[in-house]
Amino acid sequence: MSFVSLAFALLFVFTYIICRLVQTRDQKHFVLLIASYIFYAYWDARFLLLLILQTYISYFLAKKIVQAETKQQSKRFMVLGVSISLGILGFFKYFNFFVGSFAAVFGIKSLGALNIILPVGISFYTFQALSYLIDVYRGKLKACEKFVDLSMYISFFPQLVAGPIVRASDFLPQMEEDRPMTRDNLVEGLQIFLFGLIKKIVIADRLAVCVDAVFASPNSYSGLSLFLAVVAYSIQIYCDFSGYSDMAIGVAKTFGYDLCKNFDMPYVSPNPTEFWRRWHISLSTWLRDYLYISLGGNRKGKLRTKINLMLTMLLGGLWHGANWQMVFWGALHGGALVVHKTFREQSDKHDVHITNRVLKGFVTGLSIAGMYLFTCVCWVFFRAQSFADATTILTRIVTGAAGVQYYFVFTFIFAAIICIATIVGVIKNQGHGYYPVLNLQKFWPKVILLLVILLTFMFFYAGDTAFIYFQF
Repeated sequence: MSFVSLAFALLFVFTYIICRLVQTRDQKHFVLLIASYIFYAYWDARFLLLLILQTYISYFLAKKIVQAETKQQSKRFMVLGVSISLGILGFFKYFNFFVGSFAAVFGIKSLGALNIILPVGISFYTFQALSYLIDVYRGKLKACEKFVDLSMYISFFPQLVAGPIVRASDFLPQMEEDRPMTRDNLVEGLQIFLFGLIKKIVIADRLAVCVDAVFASPNSYSGLSLFLAVVAYSIQIYCDFSGYSDMAIGVAKTFGYDLCKNFDMPYVSPNPTEFWRRWHISLSTWLRDYLYISLGGNRKGKLRTKINLMLTMLLGGLWHGANWQMVFWGALHGGALVVHKTFREQSDKHDVHITNRVLKGFVTGLSIAGMYLFTCVCWVFFRAQSFADATTILTRIVTGAAGVQYYFVFTFIFAAIICIATIVGVIKNQGHGYYPVLNLQKFWPKVILLLVILLTFMFFYAGDTAFIYFQF
């Protein structure tokens, strides 16, 4: 069930009305849980049982962690829970990838492949289940007494299939509070939802027309056309994924819950470290806190720190997809993080810093442009249908190859809009993104909102384009 569908609109309206009518917090949780299961079963009812099973395993083993008499026993239950969750994820997402890679390495002709359907959202809800188990083991969170509470946290429908990846330590405490479903929450939540909807159906879906055509046949298009298509994809994937996150945050807000920010103007980042503080924040912080730190973080020397950074990004790339292109994409970002960390170490060691404001601003501007170009190069490997296509695209761009001239006008229009929005964010919110929520108690904000809705209906792309991150 997509956010951009009549089915979701009906589910939201009925769920909202019933939640307003129920008398207790527990009843509200139960209603939201049933709505979440309906939302997920709409994709494929068979995998609802898998979601419930994984939730119960986390619920049962978290209790065992708390009840364990020794730290060693507690750790065994935690490791068991993590292993089961990763085993389920590994089977559905990576079985054919690992079998195929094994066969290729040892020169085996074929080991066969299973026709495994990837359950939608499994990467997201698995990470949420893992965060719960690990936080309980670390003593940061108490185990849930009620299965319904944990079930609602893991399967809460706004963020179930494409994030943000919500931490148990952030969401479960909210469930213990009386979270009001006020008119202000409804108005603010729906405006945030509309903000994300515009990103998706007006910008991302329309740019997909150009991106899909050019990436499907890179040898046919000129170098400039390919470059513009790569720029278009950088905008498409940002608006598509951040648009989904905005819609999820908005829907959760209407029910009184706050989800974490997932994007914060990532293309103004002057370096790789800053980029990953602004892009897919819920994933990057999850990888930092549960993988990078578990590997040793920066506590075991400079070399080990850089190895940990690279391993974290390699696994982050693999999380995005079961193929070597995603691993290579992760390696590019991991390598960039290592280079940037080394550069900072040397700058601090030799006390090399720019103090002149004008020169510092100029260098920062160049750094932002360079980081954006590097990100676009990485996006080529993320989006291309094969390594061969990716290298073809980059080669034709660099050499200025001749070919079909395809200058999609919406690339220029939406690039200008993103630049203007970025400048506004820099000026009005100190370089950070924010939701332009209007005060509907006044007349002109109502007029502006109606105009925005009207323009959305006029310019949205009517094609059937799924959210990009549904495949992960």
